[in-house]
Amino acid sequence: MITVLAKLTAQPGKEAEMQAALEKMVADVSAQEPGVATYRLHTVEGEPTVFYFYEQYADDAAFAAHNTTDHMKALGTAMREIAASRPEITRLNVVADVSR
Repeated sequence: MITVLAKLTAQPGKEAEMQAALEKMVADVSAQEPGVATYRLHTVEGEPTVFYFYEQYADDAAFAAHNTTDHMKALGTAMREIAASRPEITRLNVVADVSR
C-alpha cells in the first residue's frame, strides 16, 4: 500500500474555487481509478486556505497511473489560477497502526 499526504494552499479569496476543484477530483478518482483505496479531502480548522488529501494506492503502478490521468492534468491547469503555491507531496511509511 502506498500512502501519500498532499497539502494544497489556495490564494486568499479562492478557497471556494479550490474546494470545488478538489471535490471534482475526488469524484473523478472514485469513478475512474480502481487502484485508489482511499482518497480523502480535508480542510484545516482555522486555516481556510489549506487543504489536505490523504491518499492510499494499491501499489506503485496505481500511484504512477494517478499522476498521468486526464483529471489530474485538468486539476493542474485549474490550480495555476487558484493555488498560492505548488502542492507539497509527502510519501508516508506506516510505523504503527490501528485498523478496525
